[in-house]
Amino acid sequence: MKCLILSCSPRKKGVTSTLLTAMEAEASRRYETTRADVNSLDIKPCIGCEKCRPDKRCILPEDDAHRAAELIRGADILVIGSPTYWGNITAPLKALFDRNVPLIEYIDGWTLKPMLKGKRAILVVSSDAPFPFSLLSSQAGGTIRALKTILKAGGVSIKGILSVSGAETFEKRKERLIRRAVAMLPAK
Repeated sequence: MKCLILSCSPRKKGVTSTLLTAMEAEASRRYETTRADVNSLDIKPCIGCEKCRPDKRCILPEDDAHRAAELIRGADILVIGSPTYWGNITAPLKALFDRNVPLIEYIDGWTLKPMLKGKRAILVVSSDAPFPFSLLSSQAGGTIRALKTILKAGGVSIKGILSVSGAETFEKRKERLIRRAVAMLPAK
């Protein structure tokens, strides 16, 4: 089984990165695991030309969006970690998904067909907002909604969501949250 961890936090020691690092250590014991730091990828933004539709590759010059698509295509399990920015996913992650619409769903104007059926996902989202405010759509609730929208369009089964609120108090809860994050990984 192949696991791809998409780390979307610019902070190497932040909440999202810390949880993903723990998950990566456990995932590496269970499956073939790859981690991609989405913030360090060279991904040009989508230009909206729709030349990739319904089922072609993006026509922009080869960059990390093309390479990441192959990693996503080859993975059985996707672990996606994103901090909350304005109630949404990070800009680099959005650019990655925007550039790979045909990887996620087939769209020809009338037909919508999910292209990632059979894949499973685990979402790790962090927010500075304290609970219960973190659940608002302008906070982590919006980030979770955005990820669910994209993954469900692709037919991906979301197997777990960990939303960490109040990032400033993370250190006090770190070990418990790491256990929760690792527990979401499916058995071999």
